[in-house]
Amino acid sequence: MHTGTLRNVWYVGALTSQVPVSGLKSVLILNEPVLLFRDSHGKTSALRDICPHRGIPFSYGRVVKDQVECPYHGWKFDGGGVCREIPSLCSGQDLDCTKIKVKTYPVIERQGLIWVFMGEKGFDPARIPEPPLMNSLPLDVKPRLHEIATFECHVDHAVIGLMDPAHGPYIHKSWLWRSEKSMIEKTKRFGPVDHGFRMLQHKPSANSKAYKILGGEITTEITFRLPGVRIEHIRVGKRNFYSFTGLTPVNDKQTVIHQVMYWDIPWLGVIKPFLKWFMHYFLYQDIDAVNKQQEGLKFDPSLMLIRDADTQAKWYYALKDEWENHLKENREFRNPVKETELRWRS
Repeated sequence: MHTGTLRNVWYVGALTSQVPVSGLKSVLILNEPVLLFRDSHGKTSALRDICPHRGIPFSYGRVVKDQVECPYHGWKFDGGGVCREIPSLCSGQDLDCTKIKVKTYPVIERQGLIWVFMGEKGFDPARIPEPPLMNSLPLDVKPRLHEIATFECHVDHAVIGLMDPAHGPYIHKSWLWRSEKSMIEKTKRFGPVDHGFRMLQHKPSANSKAYKILGGEITTEITFRLPGVRIEHIRVGKRNFYSFTGLTPVNDKQTVIHQVMYWDIPWLGVIKPFLKWFMHYFLYQDIDAVNKQQEGLKFDPSLMLIRDADTQAKWYYALKDEWENHLKENREFRNPVKETELRWRS
């Protein structure tokens, strides 16, 4: 079972709105400092957030003429990681600054998200699929709501908590959602998708009151894809509501969660403050549970996964193993998930 963090994958680095024109943002992904910056034309680039001269983070500097300027000595680097200027050099000093380079990271930006490819040296990102899309929405769509927070845990615990179907009546107990008194037996069909799996389209369970806020005839499907992306697509007639969750490992003990909502349902703007409150409240219930879980995990207990409620967690570990194996063996990805039916009470 693969218990490490995956490389050679796309992770959410930030929201588009967090990196303004001629602005900088520093993030930590897989314990690597990454600087995101946007030039005056709107193009986003990613560099290792450490100046190779004296080691100060670029993020303390600024963007000057579409280049990152180090705050210590003014060295300037372009989006390709090439040094373009060393202000202290005098005429006749034969140092070719363009031979000085910093590590860069491929970036894809769409639907309000900035994705960063965290690959091993020499790995071609064209070997793997691009990040997933909210298919019913345009590429330039902007998120309606977002929440960013940190789980104080390894990414695996965050992912498994994200896909756990049985904790709702206990962790998310409320009048709006459900409690142990409202638990019912559920049967859902699942099937494989590229590098993940999907709870196939269905009507929400009778004890899922929050869906009723959207009104109309509702169906939902939930997709999980490696390395840690969950997309719930709710259809309300011909309209769409998406709840996107991306988990990005900061290091072995911290995971950043980007929770983003999109919709094309006009009247939902009226209840946007309520939706924002609900998203925050729901997310921090999960964070509280995971933080408490760490108290027990400090003693390195043996853990277990049961059928059928924990089958999605088992699939996650199997998918991680297959990801590493198919890259190592230079072959097509063979999805270990088969179409099946799972049952649990919640």
